[in-house]
This record gives sequence, C-alpha cells and structure tokens, in this order.
Amino acid sequence: MGAAEEDLGRFDAFTYLTVPERASYLAIMRLFTHSLMTDLSAQQVVEELATGDLEITLDTAVSRLNRLVVWGNLLPSSHTVRVKSIEEYQRTRSRYQLTPLGERVQRQADEVLSSADAAREISRELLGLISQGLTDLADRLEQPGGIDAGTARERVATVFAQFWTFRDSVRDFYAFLGQVLARYDLDSAEYSGFKDLLLDYIESITEEIVLLTPRIERHLERLWPHLPALVTVLREGGLAGAAADLGVAVQHSRGHDLADWIGLRAWFSDVDGRRSEVSQLRDATMRALQSLLANAKRMIRSVGQGASRRRELLRLAAWLDAADEDTAADLFTSAYGLYPARHLGIAADAQVVVAATTSWWPAPSVEVPVSLRDRGVRAARGRMSGIADRSAQRQALIDQAAQEQRQRAAAAAELLSAAGNLGDVLLSEPAIRLLLELMAQALGAGDPERGDAVTANLDLAMRCELISKPRHELTLRSATGDLTTQDIDITITRWEPSVD
Repeated sequence: MGAAEEDLGRFDAFTYLTVPERASYLAIMRLFTHSLMTDLSAQQVVEELATGDLEITLDTAVSRLNRLVVWGNLLPSSHTVRVKSIEEYQRTRSRYQLTPLGERVQRQADEVLSSADAAREISRELLGLISQGLTDLADRLEQPGGIDAGTARERVATVFAQFWTFRDSVRDFYAFLGQVLARYDLDSAEYSGFKDLLLDYIESITEEIVLLTPRIERHLERLWPHLPALVTVLREGGLAGAAADLGVAVQHSRGHDLADWIGLRAWFSDVDGRRSEVSQLRDATMRALQSLLANAKRMIRSVGQGASRRRELLRLAAWLDAADEDTAADLFTSAYGLYPARHLGIAADAQVVVAATTSWWPAPSVEVPVSLRDRGVRAARGRMSGIADRSAQRQALIDQAAQEQRQRAAAAAELLSAAGNLGDVLLSEPAIRLLLELMAQALGAGDPERGDAVTANLDLAMRCELISKPRHELTLRSATGDLTTQDIDITITRWEPSVD
C-alpha cells in the first residue's frame, strides 16, 4: 500500500459517524474522551452507558469496541490491571484506550454537533493584535543578539492563535451569510435585520481589514529574511528535540514551520499570481451586497402578488409530524381541500352482462357519454363545423419566404461585388448577417490553420473560406455595427458546381 492509500485509509476513523448504530458509537467514544489517558473494559463501557439511559449487552459492547479498533479509533490497552478474582479478570482482561486519531475525530464531531446554526461573531480586535504581535517580533529579531527561544515561542504562538481564530470566524460568518442571502423567502423583518447586519457589520470588518492589511504586509516583509533562523530557534529543545532523538514524528505547533508563515502571508498578500484571502473577502462582500439587492428587488416585485407561504407550510408540517394518523388526515384534508374519492371502479367489460338488480355500489363502473350524462340524450347537438380555409395564411407564408429569399440573393450579390475589399465598404444589415452565417458554417466545418474552414451555399452560388493570416486585422463595417477579426482573412468567391 502506497503512502497516498495509507493517508486515505485514515478516513476510516470517521466510519462510526455514518453507520446506523452511530448513536451508541458516539456514546462509547464520549466515554473515552471524557478524561485523559482513559482505558476501559467492555464491562465498564456497559455499566457507564447504563447510567446514561443507554443499555447494550456485553457482547454488543465487545463488537462495537472491536469495530472501533479496526477503524483506528481505539487500540487494545497495554496497562497492567490488578484483579482479586477470576470473575473480575474475565470482565477486565480486554481493555481499550483512545488513539490520537480517534480523539481528534471525536473532538471534531462534538464541535460539529454543538455548533449553533447561527452567525459566528468576528473579533475585529484580533487584527490589531496580530499587527502588534508581528511588529514586536520583527523589532526583536532586528535587534543585536536576536530573540531568545522562550520569547520567540510565546510571540509566535500568540500571533498564530489569534490569526487562526480570526480566519476561522471569517469563514464561518461568510458561510452563514451566504446561506441566508441565498434564500428567496425572506420577509420584511428578516430582510431588514440582515440588511443592517451586512451594511453595518460587514462594512466595518472590511474597512478594518483594508486598514491593517498594508501594515501586516510590511511587518511580514521585515520578518521574511529572519524566518529560517526563527524556525530553527522554535524547533530547538522541548518535545520536538526529544522526539527527534527517538525517531518519532512530531506535529509542530503553528508557526514552527515555514509553510505556516507562507499561509499567513498568502492570506494578506497576493503571492505567485494567486489572489489573497483579503481580495477574496472583498469579492465575497460584493456578492453579498448583490444578493441583498436581489432580495430587495424580489420583495418589491412581490408587492400585491402574494408572499411566500414557507412559514405556514413549516407550521403545518410540524402539526402533521406531531399528530396521530387520523388527526393528520383531517389536518391535511382541511388544509388542502383534497377529499378522498367516494367510489372507485374499473370500466366494465362490454362482454360481461350485469343483472339489473345489481347495486350501483358493487357493480363495475360504466363509461357514460357526456351528452347522455349532461342532457339525457345520446344524439349530438348542433351542426358539424366545416373545414377551415387557410389558403390566405398559406399564401402569406409563401410570400414571406420569397421575400426572404430575395433579400438573401441581394445580400449575396452585395458580398460578391465587395469581395475584393470587404474592409473598405459599408455592408447592409442583410449582407453582414449572411456573412456571419457563412463564417459560422466555415468555422464549424474546419480550422483556418489547417486550411479546411470552407463552406458553400448552393442556393446563392457563393463560397466562403477563412484563411489563417498571422498579425492580420480585418474590420467589417455595417449598418448594425463593426466586426473586427484577428489573424484571419475572409475570401468570398462565386461557387461554380463541377460538371463531370
């Protein structure tokens, strides 16, 4: 298995969140993440879950725990257990503990479940603190003697903690804002609230970013030459040094790798042709303003044309969900007026004889003609309508087609007469329209660079060829506007069919 497949295999740790029994798996994983360095046996898991009103059997607990081991969330514990009886040994001999990956997945799952579906406030003050932190760090690095390791770790950890909090809050807020503004059922109160939120809050955030971004860019420019030495100082000593001696991989804190500083710089500055997050933030603000304007236009158009019934439908859905079957049927009937059919049947077979004494209720249905059902007679009423005379419409279409053909013939003659100097004459509207049609057909037939962009019109006896001609510019002037072609020459000739 390659390294890429091994990395993808780590996604198996999320499996327990997608299986039908995810409620019990979540409860089990929460037992292990409740405290640090926890190791539990299957029996202890059953007892702990029972106190939380979730009862599972010992065999089920063992099966769940073993599946979590396979997925990489747990591993068998190596802790020594002291027991006083064989029964206690059998209950505690199989113990489990949390893996680092399992702890991280469960922590992220709890964050997702506990996060509210609401806007996350953006701390504008963090930008100023980030700017001050970078200024202090740059000043210390430029002083004689540099900066000591302890102060460097403190300043870098503070800057990146503030930056990551600010970055995540910006992304969460704009994701929430985009979800809200994409709705087309906002009432006037909701629209007014989101308008104030966008115009007052978003604009102030954008102004703060625009004000402080140049300062942060200047501080990063001062820091950039000192980063290799700074990263070396940050990695010296501590857990990283001890782990390196043991050959154990350690994930460094944010700011202890050059890639972290590159990501910080890319957030504020355009690097290698890639637009910064600050530029994208301005674009997102403009899109939010456009969405707000679209909602305003919708609300104006909807005046006098009815409003959205979303709230009423959601309230009805809640009533239906909470009601029993009979009450739900009555609610549905009252709301929509869709009453059930009183009698359903299948058309009777013409060969089947139904006795005259048969009740209408159990008897098969019979198709009744409209005249018999409405008037009680089978005979049709009134005269039959004659065949409509459409000769006038037919002649009008023929005349219209002939007129269009005459215009195309005149346009073809105009193009042929001006074929030698297309760029020096003013073409009529039918002529330029015919020329554009021929050019489109030629481009569809081939490529000018290959020399096969050619088309011919049999009815008009003309041929159009597009020829590749580098650095050639041709401007076609017409009554409807000018058309300029680059690197292409147009040749119009009379088409003579070959006779074998």
